[in-house]
Amino acid sequence: MEQRSDRFRRLLEPHHDRVLGFARSLCRAISEGDDLFQDAMMRAFTKLDALRDDAAFRPWLYRIVINAHRSRCRRVFWRRLIPLVAETDTEDEADTEQLYRTEAWSPTARDANRRARAALARLAVATREAIVLFEIEGWQVEEIATLQRISISAVKSRLARGRDRLRALYDEQPSITSTQIQGDTP
Repeated sequence: MEQRSDRFRRLLEPHHDRVLGFARSLCRAISEGDDLFQDAMMRAFTKLDALRDDAAFRPWLYRIVINAHRSRCRRVFWRRLIPLVAETDTEDEADTEQLYRTEAWSPTARDANRRARAALARLAVATREAIVLFEIEGWQVEEIATLQRISISAVKSRLARGRDRLRALYDEQPSITSTQIQGDTP
């Protein structure tokens, strides 16, 4: 019989990077996303015996991440401690490329990622989860409805309202132009 740790490793391995990226996308700071991921992995490992069908691991794991995230958001003191924008100034370009899944790094990619993360961070928790699952993780509306335990029309409403709110928040933020990045040299 397969031990729990071996089973967990086998099931987690194909999803590890996507789930970590999802946890980071839900949080306002990369370090907070890493903490959320670790917390969710501990919960998942302790509850692994309750998972009867290995094929259901992916949505089961995402549900644990979402529940852990919602638990954290309910605590008022977390909101005071979480910075609004991810601290990426000390990261090198390769880390930025991996963390934000940009296909090719450019001088404006870092700024675009900061603006997008700051706008995402200002969305309501459930809306942010739906947006990240659909737009970044590539989940289907039906899967999100099942995961969030709401109707399909509610998911569609969250996505529409979330996109509108993101657009407004994103437009509020000043952007850095390419001349500012490259300097004022002709």
